[in-house]
Amino acid sequence: MTLIDNDYAEDTKQVATLVNPQATSPILLVCEHASNFIPSEYRALGLSENDQASHIAWDPGALGLSHHLVDMLDARLVYSNVSRLIYDCNRPPEALDAMPASSEGRTIPGNQVIDEAERARRVTRFYDPFKSLLSDTLASMSGKPVLVTIHSFTPVYRGQARDVEFGILHDSDQRLADLMLEHASAYTTLKVMRNEPYGPQHGVTHTLRQHGIDNGYLNVMLEFSNTLLTTDIDQKNIAEMIVALLGDALGKLHKGEVAA
Repeated sequence: MTLIDNDYAEDTKQVATLVNPQATSPILLVCEHASNFIPSEYRALGLSENDQASHIAWDPGALGLSHHLVDMLDARLVYSNVSRLIYDCNRPPEALDAMPASSEGRTIPGNQVIDEAERARRVTRFYDPFKSLLSDTLASMSGKPVLVTIHSFTPVYRGQARDVEFGILHDSDQRLADLMLEHASAYTTLKVMRNEPYGPQHGVTHTLRQHGIDNGYLNVMLEFSNTLLTTDIDQKNIAEMIVALLGDALGKLHKGEVAA
């Protein structure tokens, strides 16, 4: 099992982290579910260590994959240092699952009763610094950034195996996703699907909408079965595939093959 013991303090640098701020790439990587860290005051939300290490608390392998992409692309990366069970940074404050009472059929004891004061406190402490860091990073980049969010998913959900291995997700702006889906078979033998295992109807495109679509930036969300990201070598191999596929799609967009 893996429990992340982050150094933690109530400031932006610890709640959310920016990697490679001087990067030359227009790509900004985002990993909202990078950590399963739960501050000690929350008493592990009443969860066992196994639950804290499981997918309900974070996206296993997503941060490692993101770091490989930083190196290969010379890209910036913004990620959260706090478990999505404390606050899911890919959800707006008004969403009930921003602080979920249950996840994948498992009750989260410490989230059963959250009053308005505590909800507001978590928004201020955990979501606002992440949102500000992401917005400020985008504003500091020259030209038009490309927003790419990195996630992993459990291959079995509530006892049912999922067919998808690699999901390419989008909201109303599907330019980049369309090209990646069209050309994915040239770069991977994985089973690739559109808006699977989640889609906009599940509320998972908040970051894309708020920071990508609202600013007119190309954007896409990439989801991988966490069984593909178990080791550092696995993560590196997936990163190499993403770099090739993403580079092809962006190249076609920049050549004007698709209206940008």
